[in-house]
Amino acid sequence: MRLLLVRHGQTPTNVHHLLDTAVPGPGLTDLGGRQAAALVDALADEDIGALYASTLVRTQLTAAPLAAARGLDVLVREGIREVFAGDLEMQPGDSEQAARYMRTVFAWAEGDPDLRIPGGESGAEFLARYDRVVAEAAAGGHATVALVSHGAAIRSWAAARARNIDVPYAAAHRLANTGTVVLEGDPAAGWQVLTWAGATVRPAGEGGPAGEPAPQSGEDPAAGARAT
Repeated sequence: MRLLLVRHGQTPTNVHHLLDTAVPGPGLTDLGGRQAAALVDALADEDIGALYASTLVRTQLTAAPLAAARGLDVLVREGIREVFAGDLEMQPGDSEQAARYMRTVFAWAEGDPDLRIPGGESGAEFLARYDRVVAEAAAGGHATVALVSHGAAIRSWAAARARNIDVPYAAAHRLANTGTVVLEGDPAAGWQVLTWAGATVRPAGEGGPAGEPAPQSGEDPAAGARAT
């Protein structure tokens, strides 16, 4: 199965760099609305059979133009919502609290799922709920499924579940609003990242560091890594 993990469009709290994870959350800015509309063309070549969004308003608004263009219902699932920040909610993005939040979500992917965000969830809880929605999507029998989700959730889950990227890669490669991670696989056999925000990622076992972008023909490999 081809799995598209799409970050939502821009929100007012994105503009102000706040750690905003509570339900229902804000809507989209004008730019966020345009980003959502642009997904229709950006994903035109993807044969999407099912479209999911989280319980936060911003993902549903992001999914709406694509759903309308494809004649799909938006399947709303709590399991792909953002990692709940708990006591760290609404902290500035450049604060130590926000840094602690990101250290925690990446520690989960490195093998410490019992670690808990203060007042929030553990890695075991987060990965279990995200896995449930991915398993539901895979069981639907569609060749391609899109999940409109959230930045920290996508990066942590992908680093934990994909064979060919690691935490340093996911930590170094933020997802811009409506940035998309494309994976291939299934819950039983596992997952491999094909592209991360448009950059091709080396298949597992092909050589090179985990998560290293594959250079394009005629491109300096070091330059390709810097470009992503």
